[in-house]
Amino acid sequence: MKEDIKLSHRGKIIKDLVALFNKNEALRSKFAAGGENPVPEKEYKYSDIYDVEYVSLENCRAEFIKPKSDAAKWIIIQLHGGGYVGGLKNSYRNLAGLYSEMGNGAAVLSLDYRLAPDYVFPAALEDALAAYDWALNRGYSEEEIILAGDSAGGGLALGLCHYLKDNGRQMPRAVIAMSPWADLTGSGDSYKDNVEIDPVFGSRPEVVIGSSYVGEDSADNPYISPLFGEFEGFPALLIQVGTDEMLLSDSRSVREKAVAAGVSVEYTEYQGMFHVFQMAGKLMPESKQAWEQVGEFITGLK
Repeated sequence: MKEDIKLSHRGKIIKDLVALFNKNEALRSKFAAGGENPVPEKEYKYSDIYDVEYVSLENCRAEFIKPKSDAAKWIIIQLHGGGYVGGLKNSYRNLAGLYSEMGNGAAVLSLDYRLAPDYVFPAALEDALAAYDWALNRGYSEEEIILAGDSAGGGLALGLCHYLKDNGRQMPRAVIAMSPWADLTGSGDSYKDNVEIDPVFGSRPEVVIGSSYVGEDSADNPYISPLFGEFEGFPALLIQVGTDEMLLSDSRSVREKAVAAGVSVEYTEYQGMFHVFQMAGKLMPESKQAWEQVGEFITGLK
């Protein structure tokens, strides 16, 4: 476990703004995942340095970017967050560029998987598996695939690894999990202890306690809540989390189980940070350092 990253002045300002946003129901309904009256997003234009392909999978879409020159061997499959109810937004298209940059020219496949409540488990898992198979059919090997996800996407990446393992398939080279939602039962201490300090979910804790994605299944199914699975044989993990999250226990518990199972885990808690603070990109010291850590992690893979 790396030393905690102390809260910066800019980080505190952005954290306070995040808290104000999430306490304002009108703003959330327009901009948050699953909002009732969302503001339409503008058409996104990827940088000209990428070749862009819009991929049609069996039940969903994905967007594939690859540098036109000096592409690395890696393909990063980005599984977005949003509580299984929010889709692929422009903010994640921005992150695709960051993943590619930190991967020294990695290709990135951003999956727009099916969403609850219309599509409950196992829809997102099936779509993640389809993206994994697409990468293999494209000519990438499992050793060249990195799964990356934040929040629900981080949990989905870990759940996909459980599925691959249980079905005798080779898992990817590594997983990058940013504040993974790995326990949809909400059993961890931080779900209670951090309610008052969480700027994202503290004003609406019901969002992360119970999920329409579970459907008629059980929330402790390891494909839904990967914390409850067995981690022996898992690929290398990079886990990043903020100390002020209700979901802090998810990351801590996954790390504990994975390390006990002999998995290589790089784990960092960022002091005072909020859920998926990495969305700030390079705008504040904490998120900038988190992305630099992503780059170092990928560079260290062999």
